[in-house]
Amino acid sequence: MLAALRRRLSRSAASPPPSGDGTQVSPASDTAPPAPAPHQSLGDDGAPDPATRSGGRWWVGTAVRTAAFLIALVGLLVGVGVAQRFGLLDGAASVAAAGVDAVEDGVQWICPMMCTPPSSEPGRCPVCGMELVKSAGGGGGDGVSVTLDPAARRVAGIETAEATLEALDRQIRTVGELSFDEGRDATIAAYVDGRLERLFADYVGVPVQEGDDLAVLYSPELYTAQREYLSARSSLAAGANADEQVTRELALAARDKLIELGMTADQIVALRESGTAETRLRIRSPLGGTVVEKLKTEGQYVSRGEPILKIADLSAVWLMLELFPEDAAGVRFGTKVRATLRSLPGEEFVGRVAFVDPTVDPNTRTVGVRVEMLNPDGRLRPGDLATAVVEVPAVPPPPGEPVYDPELAMKYVSPMHPQIVRDEPGECPVCGMDLVPASELGFAESRTADRQVLTVPRDAVLRAGGHSVVYVETDPGRFELRDVELGPTANGRTVILGGVKAGEAVASGGNFLIDSQMQLAGNPSLIDPTRAKPRTEPADGPLTLPDEPVLIVEGETGAALDALFAAYFDVQTALAADEPPPAGAVRALAAAADRLDAADLASVADQIVVIERHAAELRTDEIEAARVAFKPLSHAVLQLSAAVRGPDSNAAFTHFFCPMVKGGGGDWLQPGGLPRDALRNPYWGAQMLKCGEKVREVAANAASADGGSSGGV
Repeated sequence: MLAALRRRLSRSAASPPPSGDGTQVSPASDTAPPAPAPHQSLGDDGAPDPATRSGGRWWVGTAVRTAAFLIALVGLLVGVGVAQRFGLLDGAASVAAAGVDAVEDGVQWICPMMCTPPSSEPGRCPVCGMELVKSAGGGGGDGVSVTLDPAARRVAGIETAEATLEALDRQIRTVGELSFDEGRDATIAAYVDGRLERLFADYVGVPVQEGDDLAVLYSPELYTAQREYLSARSSLAAGANADEQVTRELALAARDKLIELGMTADQIVALRESGTAETRLRIRSPLGGTVVEKLKTEGQYVSRGEPILKIADLSAVWLMLELFPEDAAGVRFGTKVRATLRSLPGEEFVGRVAFVDPTVDPNTRTVGVRVEMLNPDGRLRPGDLATAVVEVPAVPPPPGEPVYDPELAMKYVSPMHPQIVRDEPGECPVCGMDLVPASELGFAESRTADRQVLTVPRDAVLRAGGHSVVYVETDPGRFELRDVELGPTANGRTVILGGVKAGEAVASGGNFLIDSQMQLAGNPSLIDPTRAKPRTEPADGPLTLPDEPVLIVEGETGAALDALFAAYFDVQTALAADEPPPAGAVRALAAAADRLDAADLASVADQIVVIERHAAELRTDEIEAARVAFKPLSHAVLQLSAAVRGPDSNAAFTHFFCPMVKGGGGDWLQPGGLPRDALRNPYWGAQMLKCGEKVREVAANAASADGGSSGGV
């Protein structure tokens, strides 16, 4: 349009202005007037020249008309935009303005930003102005699914993956610190008062071997004890004492005193052979290791029991970790841990869990875990920081259930040092305890014992707050919404605790587009699950009861049974009348169940436990919550009534069933041989009071048993 306007203006500029008499003057004519001067010329009377005056009016008129046209065009465009913005002009008008005549039947057009509901015609969104796009598919018609044709599926890039059972491990990453193995260190202390004349291990870090001399201690007390020992030995050898037994005992006592004062067995032998007492004692190392702490210096006096040196065997160290309680739940003795040190980047060291703290630190709310790591070359230094990775099952197994570790299968392990693993039984070289089979420590002997969990790709799960869904392809192109209960995520897979079965195909790509189609169809979706149409779960049918005769119990047990059935009928009547369970009836129900539990009715013990548990849940003014608790309790009472009764409940009960109760239907009892029209549904009340069917008459039996001997019922 603007191009046409420019052409019109150019033609107007190329044409000469009309003459004073209205005739058009050709620019090629020899008689054409001279070009006008830059300034308007005046006539003899002082007025403007007529020819010049006529040409000026033409230019002014052309400019006015052009300006008016542009203003009208801009106003039209602004008016159309305002009309679209306020909904006065729908998508069909925009399509007509764009020259679109053909509209496909049955096709919905949607806004990419989903600002407005779907339209049956193409155009632009009246809110955001974006071009409407063709819907990728239609609803499934059942309120819980959407169906996509193959072409739309390819364009949307929708992919599926199978929900599989697998042994999934997850990794716990944490930071810890290396520490001394407290089972492999020793403190060298003075056994007797004296003075340190010399320290051979005179600095921290000096390596020592078992039996090496560490210090020389001067002690007069030790010298006296040596002379007593030599004297007793001399008397025993000479036979000077008439009582040889007493002399022998004195020699043994003197020997034991030397041991208590710190002399070793070979030092006592050397003393006995030399026959000369020494005032100075060489203190020897009881183990090999490294001096990690020097507590005294040469020349200092020490008292009995004062520490001199601390030695640690660094052939093994501890890695101390702090885990959250939920992570520590999957860690057990022998669990493998991989660690990298800050001082040795790029290298990985392996250890195994030796201890899991049974308590939670009240300050940090963490659980301490101790990992034993072998250090034969001494590269692991206590005090260094490490980044640890602990691999545990994604879902912790129940207590007592084994886990599989290929490195421990069919092996023998030290019960104190999990790094000591052998192919054959024997003794632990560190603590001397007998090695035990790994199976006794909770490790499976074969991979078949791996705990398997149901997993799907992580991308298959859509999350919004505490609501999680997946889309399951039940038929080709049909994707059904499923609410799922999630477990942990590991290795790109998410554990599904409920909502999907193994082998089902779930959408792992393009599932957000599927969810948007569900929203546009008015179906439940991730964002708005409240739009779900009520799904009637398939009824499993009425509860099946045995045809065996009902036993009538007398005594206190029979009275408790009668009280239980009476209280149950009061609760059923109240719920059918849309009233909360009467408090007195709930108390009577719980008390009767407690008395029956004490009576030890073996054949119906499970039903009594269920009644006890759910009777407590009936203590509520929320009718819907009471109805949820009433269902399992009612089923347990039904099974109880078909097995045992009291003398007052020795009558026919009527068994009713409603298939509309969530979870496969609901059963209940009403007293007496009632007809069909006496049905009072406790699950729906006035909403569907007559919904249900009469299943059977649960009759009683005239045979009776003493309540005091009913323990074997």
